[in-house]
Amino acid sequence: AALDNMAAAFRSSEQVFLLLRSLVYPGVVDSGSACCRCPLGAKRYLLTDNIMKLKEFQHKKVAVACNLPCTKETYLRNLEEKLTQNKLILKEELRTLLHLCESRDDMELAKNVIYRYHAENRNMTVGEYKFGPLFMRLCYELDLEESAVELIKDQHLRGFFSDCTSFNILMDMLFIKGKYNSALEVMTEMKNQDVKFSQDTYILAFAICYKLDSPESFKICTMLREEALVKGEVLSRRASCFAVALALNQNQPAKALSIFSQIMKPESIICINLKIMIHVQSNMLKTLMEILKDATEGNLSRFVKKHVFSEEVLVKVREKVKDAPALLAKFDELYGKLHVNGQVTPNSLDALLCHTPRDVKSHVVLLNKRTVSRRTFQPLSQSLWAE
Repeated sequence: AALDNMAAAFRSSEQVFLLLRSLVYPGVVDSGSACCRCPLGAKRYLLTDNIMKLKEFQHKKVAVACNLPCTKETYLRNLEEKLTQNKLILKEELRTLLHLCESRDDMELAKNVIYRYHAENRNMTVGEYKFGPLFMRLCYELDLEESAVELIKDQHLRGFFSDCTSFNILMDMLFIKGKYNSALEVMTEMKNQDVKFSQDTYILAFAICYKLDSPESFKICTMLREEALVKGEVLSRRASCFAVALALNQNQPAKALSIFSQIMKPESIICINLKIMIHVQSNMLKTLMEILKDATEGNLSRFVKKHVFSEEVLVKVREKVKDAPALLAKFDELYGKLHVNGQVTPNSLDALLCHTPRDVKSHVVLLNKRTVSRRTFQPLSQSLWAE
């Protein structure tokens, strides 16, 4: 009853936070990776490499190790001595340390240095270098999500993780391991620390709620979405797709249709399959058949992208029309045409939703590369600036 009253009231940040906290902290066990039906594949899962920057981080680690004036062991020993002697920890020393860590033992030292550094600099964070994302990338690389959760929740480090990227990387790390309740807990902490949500945060938040797939997570998703719209946020298509999928899983086709109707450019493979599922659950079967018919009889030019349907979704369509002979015969005909046209994918709707998109900016970065040498002011050869 309390949850229903919250959902009916105005969706303020405080209300969302209270609901999140009430659901997370009673000690619910994590869902576990078994709930994730699609293969994990690469370590990046929901976030693109433009956000994760793991390759850039790993290259930097190599460069730092190569340019170290002493051995790694000596450097770490010197830092341990500074801690023991209560000497000031410099920003560059912490940054170097985080690029040198390769084990759990190294991370224990790093955590101690972080606590000391933050205690010495907690009042000088404005405009300062953000160590949060760097630490999270390190935890991501070393599979140390427990350490990341521990530190991001520690009140003694309040302000150290003041950026949304730190929280996003951690939620992504927990998501790929199926630890959805822990990811929800991190999202709760993010609201508690008044860290502004980014577009990626909303994607992660709705994806976490979708994976939890419960009436409570549906209410959280709905409240977060309405709060964002009240603030004038324009939610991404990807975030909205997770919200639609969750509504469908909770047998709320009217809500799913309402969210779907607000998606701009709903022509992606995920959108077309969600549209089919909305029609299935809403019993709009004649319109559904028209959609499939249009997909098979559309522009046959090989330059025009055709709609592709998940085998899983088509199976559900057939299950829905099996008791209507005329519709079943029509569906089987269209199903055959879709296969002949190569418009059926074996990927489940879940796999399509959780697929990491390609980086949009990858080609733009190349175009913005320097083409003139700073030393000679002569044009660089294409082989040089293309690298």
